[in-house]
Formats: sequence, structure tokens, C-alpha cells
Amino acid sequence: MSPDANPEEILKPMAQVAVSIGGRVYRVACNEGEEAHLEALARQVDGKIDEIRGAFGEIGDQRLVVMAALTFADELSEARRTIDALEKRVAESADIEAAARQETERQAAAFAEALGEASHRIENLAEALAQTAKG
Repeated sequence: MSPDANPEEILKPMAQVAVSIGGRVYRVACNEGEEAHLEALARQVDGKIDEIRGAFGEIGDQRLVVMAALTFADELSEARRTIDALEKRVAESADIEAAARQETERQAAAFAEALGEASHRIENLAEALAQTAKG
């Protein structure tokens, strides 16, 4: 329970869902509105147990559940590694983008300075030509 939980939500009765996993029915409590999600998760677990049972035969309910749990834990671990790698790539891309932005700003400033110098030279040449034409 979070420290900032609403007291009315604490007293709110939990929803109940009956799910079938490995041929057994379990009643599980969940928050209101999460029933369909919990049922979908239970179907995934049940499907994984059926998949393992098909691959290894009847090896006992407890072993099937443990193997299914380990399979899900492995998938979760791999997903976390993938997320970590993607977050690292995003951070690296952000660093590259920031460096490119800085280089673009530096080049724009150098171009503006060169343009200012060229403008000043043109003005000096125009003045010199004007004086030569007068003289």
C-alpha cells in the first residue's frame, strides 16, 4: 500500500477472479477493473504449462509450474536486458544529437563571423573605389 493511498480505496473490496491454471481453478483477488488482465495472464501461464507438458510429458504439477515460472523469469530477464540496451542506445543517440547541435551552432557562429568580415571588406573596397573615382 502506498503512503499516499486514499483511505476510501483501502477499504474498497477487491474484485475476485476464478482462473484455471494446470487444470485447477484458483480464486484470485485483484483491483477493480484488472479482472480481464489477470485472466489473460492466467491463460498465458496455463498455456506455458501445457507447452511444457507437451514437450516433457507428465513430470508432476509442481515441476511443471516451476519450469513455467523459470521460463517466464528468463523471458522477463531477457526483456529487461533488451530494455537496458535500448535505453543505452537512446542515451547515446541523445549525446550524439547534442554534440551535432553544438557543432552546428559553432559552424553557424563561424559562418556569421566570416560573413561579417566579408561584409566589412566589401564596405572597405566600396569606400576605396568611391574615393578613387572622386580623385
